[in-house]
Amino acid sequence: MIHNGIIENYSQLKKELTNLGYVFESDTDTEVLLNFIEEIKKNNNCGLEEAVRIALKRVTGAYVILLLDEENPDTIIAARKGSPLVIGVGKGEHFLGSDASPMLEYTKEVVYVNDYELAIIRPDELILKNLGNEKLTPYVQKLDLELAAIEKGGFDHFMLKEIFEQPQTIYDCLRGRLDAVAGTITMSGIQQYADQIVNANRIVMVACGTSWHAGLVAEYIFEELCRINVEVEYASEFRYRNPVIHKGDVIIAISQSGETADTLVAIENAKQKGAIILGVVNVVGSSIARTSHGGAYTHAGPEIGVASTKAFTAQLAVLTMIALKLGYLRGTISEERYRNLLTELEQIPEKVAWTLQQSEHIKALAEKYKDARDFLYLGRGYNFPVALEGALKLKEISYIHAEGYPAAEMKHGPIALVDDQLPVVFVATRDAYHEKVVSNMQEIKARKGIVISVITEGDSHSTDISDDVMIVPEADEILAPMLSVVPLQLLAYYIGVAKNLDVDKPRNLAKSVTVE
Repeated sequence: MIHNGIIENYSQLKKELTNLGYVFESDTDTEVLLNFIEEIKKNNNCGLEEAVRIALKRVTGAYVILLLDEENPDTIIAARKGSPLVIGVGKGEHFLGSDASPMLEYTKEVVYVNDYELAIIRPDELILKNLGNEKLTPYVQKLDLELAAIEKGGFDHFMLKEIFEQPQTIYDCLRGRLDAVAGTITMSGIQQYADQIVNANRIVMVACGTSWHAGLVAEYIFEELCRINVEVEYASEFRYRNPVIHKGDVIIAISQSGETADTLVAIENAKQKGAIILGVVNVVGSSIARTSHGGAYTHAGPEIGVASTKAFTAQLAVLTMIALKLGYLRGTISEERYRNLLTELEQIPEKVAWTLQQSEHIKALAEKYKDARDFLYLGRGYNFPVALEGALKLKEISYIHAEGYPAAEMKHGPIALVDDQLPVVFVATRDAYHEKVVSNMQEIKARKGIVISVITEGDSHSTDISDDVMIVPEADEILAPMLSVVPLQLLAYYIGVAKNLDVDKPRNLAKSVTVE
């Protein structure tokens, strides 16, 4: 048996099996489940398929299981609850996994298995059933991906390739949706729920990790443009609280994979309470996409590197378009501001391309700072979540301890860490907070700290008080995070490479967290 997930009542099952004489060689819930199925098979004198069906009615938790029976070695029995399962359909063969991307080399036709479904797979046959033993018709989807999308394409690592793909992925995200000349944003997955969203009293964004940071940026954008109350929640906390959700509240689930376990459970709970669920995901046909009422795909293409880069900027692009559309419909943004932002948003891909031209300069900075033990990342307003994301990238890729903070909170504790060995990265693009951030930079310099700044082109004052700078083009403060995050992605990448680490597969991390 192959098992991905957690069986929550395994200790109770283990006790029952121990009383029946079973001896366990490990402490894993996987071994318990395997023996439990075996016991049902023997006790009921039934086949493996029936034994799995009976066993799963007793099991609580999240799982995908794949089983082979030595009596029928050409048959795989598979089942899922809460964790993703994709079956690739080939010619006389099938492929099973939690993500469709690795199957591209072999097939473009896949079946996404739903919760409480059982799949019986043979080389030339795929049967889908529910736990009531009723046959289901598998829905075969064709993957709209090319094999080149999951190859490195001349780059040393997938992470670097995906950072450099961002001009194209943001453009793909905007294409067919945003028309600055006509002054329109067309998003069918949002339009069908436009009335309910416009009249909602609040929006709650649920996400994990990098997607949570995208939600934090979006909170500022939605509140500014739409004048609506927005809350951003860690899905892992939201699902276990007893949150106050009213019928008609809008829940926006943000996830690259569309399979994030905590986010999926959080929106299922909110859906039962009458909330409108919108998904912002990258993977077409994923569990969150299927559970949501509506939403939008980010069209970023497969993201192979474990540390998310292009998915983050694509999420920001989608969330910004939703906020602009909603603000326009609510009448909380002027026609002039609306059209200016559409024009500026259309220019973001080329501005990201300009920012990427500094990669060699940032590579040199990485060599300079690769031996630092700690980093502090500071930003205000729209750039505060960018500071969090920059710190997260450095932690993931280089294993250097890094903290992100609102710059104004620096004096409430983190300033105690500052000495002549601590690099402090300021996200200090020119915006409404800029003078305040510059004064924070001066405070760090006064305490002998090392100041590295992400600044707007032409900002000579910030250059003068920084030890090193990374430059981005001028942009409206609402859109600046899509630019200011790029140098931080490159810095994390090049520091990881300089330390001879596997930047595509950092230790202990998974690309998609499909279990708790």
